[in-house]
Amino acid sequence: MLRPKVPTMPAPTGQVTPPAVIEPTTITQSAPAPMPTTEPASNRPTIQLTSGGLITLVVGGTTVVLVLGAVLVSLLLAVAITAGSTAITALVIRSLMNSDTKRR
Repeated sequence: MLRPKVPTMPAPTGQVTPPAVIEPTTITQSAPAPMPTTEPASNRPTIQLTSGGLITLVVGGTTVVLVLGAVLVSLLLAVAITAGSTAITALVIRSLMNSDTKRR
């Protein structure tokens, strides 16, 4: 009743065809295409920076660097404050536990 039944592989039905024989084909090599002697024109437009555009780019880059620096420094300060407060909390708990055992 609780024994699993193993399914049996059914016998193939219908006609079984043998695998087809694949014959290799011959490869003919053609003459290589001649290389162009002139450089093809680029379809991409060139970027031309004016003095105003260059100043905008420098100011934008400086702003990004300053904001990113301020964020990273504030994250480092937050980690340092958290570590300090955790250390002070551990010292207070340890002193409370030591004073509790000395009173008994």
